[in-house]
Amino acid sequence: MENLIKKNHADKQFGLGILIITIGSVFLLRNSGIDVPYWILKWHTIMLGIGLWVGYRKDFKGSSWLVLTIIGGLFTFRAINIFDFDLFRISIPMALIGLGLYVILKPKKAQNFDQYFEKKPVDFTDRQS
Repeated sequence: MENLIKKNHADKQFGLGILIITIGSVFLLRNSGIDVPYWILKWHTIMLGIGLWVGYRKDFKGSSWLVLTIIGGLFTFRAINIFDFDLFRISIPMALIGLGLYVILKPKKAQNFDQYFEKKPVDFTDRQS
């Protein structure tokens, strides 16, 4: 249990360190006159990052991280223009394809109902008289 707590603390420190380095690097690049895209520190990019971080922390199980990532990704793709090509036109179909792949490939939680009806022998050997 103690190792798990230390691992979680180390993961939080690592993630916080990466976040601080990333934000500091963006501010350094902006202040040194290098053209940094305007969408880098917008709310949707931050939401995308938070969604990916939550997914990483939960081993990409559940769907809360997926909702944050999809919403943040859609709005981030809307803000990105590469070579005058609007990525938003293809982002919704790509999100639907990704959602479909997630539904197909997610681990199945199979319930084995036979285990509820098995007769298990009762063991009284550890009972003290």
